Amino acid sequence: MSNERQARLADRIRVLIAERLEKGLRDPRLGFVTITDVRVTGDLQHASVFYTVYGSEQERTDSAAALRSATGMLRSEIGRGLGTRLTPSLEFIPDGIPENAGHIEDLLREAHERDASVAGLSASATYAGDADPYRHPREEEPAEG
Repeated sequence: MSNERQARLADRIRVLIAERLEKGLRDPRLGFVTITDVRVTGDLQHASVFYTVYGSEQERTDSAAALRSATGMLRSEIGRGLGTRLTPSLEFIPDGIPENAGHIEDLLREAHERDASVAGLSASATYAGDADPYRHPREEEPAEG
């Protein structure tokens, strides 16, 4: 199987699931879910569907349960939409990107605060030695003689 075929199938699965979720599932637990990526195995038998949920930890937990319970129905719809002989099994995996992004934001904010405190310290700092510690060629001294 070619990687191109895997990529086409993964992209088509992503679109089909996203369209179906946009229409809504009859499950009140499902929150605001975004499909971020789909990866299909080389034998095209299994699809890992990565998703994010906008909201609280409880909304993420509820949405994960809703997706798990809707997996069979979504797989049936994907089978109809793909028109292939075999429909890959689906596995929904929460995507860690938002949590990582939040952690990176925290680190950047901390670095910015440290930079600001160092800038504050350097504004009132004085040199430990000479202000210009480098040697310069001596200016020409008047010739003796």
